[in-house]
Amino acid sequence: MRLIIIAFFFLCSLGVSAQGIAFFEGTWEEALQEAERQDKIIFVDAYAVWCGPCKMMSKNVFTDRSVGDFYNKNFINLKLDMERGEGLEFRKKYPVSAFPTLFYIDYTGEVVQKIRGALQVPDFIKAGRAAIGKIDRSGVFAEAYEKGDRSPELVYSYVKALNQAGKPSIKITNDYLRSQDKLTTEENLKLIFEGTVEADSRIFGLLIEHQKAVEDIFSKQLVEERILQACEATSYKAVEYRSERLLEEAIDKAMKHAPVYGKAFAAQAKMRYYKDVKDAKAFTDACEDYVKTLEKEDRQTHFLLAGEIANLFSKDAGAMKLAEKLAKQAADGSDNYTYHLNYSSILLFNGKKSKALEAALMAQELARATQNLTDIKRVEKYLERFE
Repeated sequence: MRLIIIAFFFLCSLGVSAQGIAFFEGTWEEALQEAERQDKIIFVDAYAVWCGPCKMMSKNVFTDRSVGDFYNKNFINLKLDMERGEGLEFRKKYPVSAFPTLFYIDYTGEVVQKIRGALQVPDFIKAGRAAIGKIDRSGVFAEAYEKGDRSPELVYSYVKALNQAGKPSIKITNDYLRSQDKLTTEENLKLIFEGTVEADSRIFGLLIEHQKAVEDIFSKQLVEERILQACEATSYKAVEYRSERLLEEAIDKAMKHAPVYGKAFAAQAKMRYYKDVKDAKAFTDACEDYVKTLEKEDRQTHFLLAGEIANLFSKDAGAMKLAEKLAKQAADGSDNYTYHLNYSSILLFNGKKSKALEAALMAQELARATQNLTDIKRVEKYLERFE
């Protein structure tokens, strides 16, 4: 029997906010200025008030914790109604033919990426990552560097540009720092902060050694976020090289140096790793650890986890038992028909037909309440399984 799993795996949230996107409240011109000041891209939600998919993103995607963590950190975020106010002027320069249209615009005014239509959480974060990767200012500094410019301003700007473009920067950082007699100057401390991109590196050790001084420049929160980012990068490297040693190193350093977020990070890192090596027991154990870090009302994450487990390990009885438990936690008290449909599908797969039918009928009732024919037909098609 094929599972009808609607969920997609969530992208890990490693930031500190518990809310969704914080949208910029100024004008478009002010957003451009702020983006240049912070050296960020502008994300624009070009919407219309009557648009159903726009409302869906506002309710279910922009409010997601992992989305807020990622977009608040990397973008200046702006909502513009394309049919009134400043939106009318905006769409003269940036035409819109469908709602929502998701713009990623550099502070120069150049469109980096444009997406028509609504996205779910994983694809929305993926789109943001793709937009960041398309901005590459490293060439501006590479020529001067190759000609021998080793001024702290140039090296810092070069490393920062390489990082933003997703290019290797560790060698540039290491070469410069090894040439310095005193690492505690403000310029060198800033470079240590910017150059800390992996936990399994000498530079990470320097950041920890001089953590208090770096926090005095950037803030404790930003330094902890940088520590987690570096640990995350090493955890991905662990997956790439199938190295449990690197996985353990990333987890140990996160637990030690960012303990507030360490447990959630450890569980997520293990989930990534054991998903890749297809270890059902270790993956589900990590899922259970992660669930303990969630709020009980975080139905979306329970829903996504249930779907992920069922898609990956449907042949493992222990994994499917956990998938059923998480799907139930997502569905209980929810008015989202997809949560109940997902729960029904897992129950049916686990051989609990009567309970599965009960959940499916609840999904049907909730789908009818949406008055969306596509939703209603989707549930009715699924109910044919019980005939």
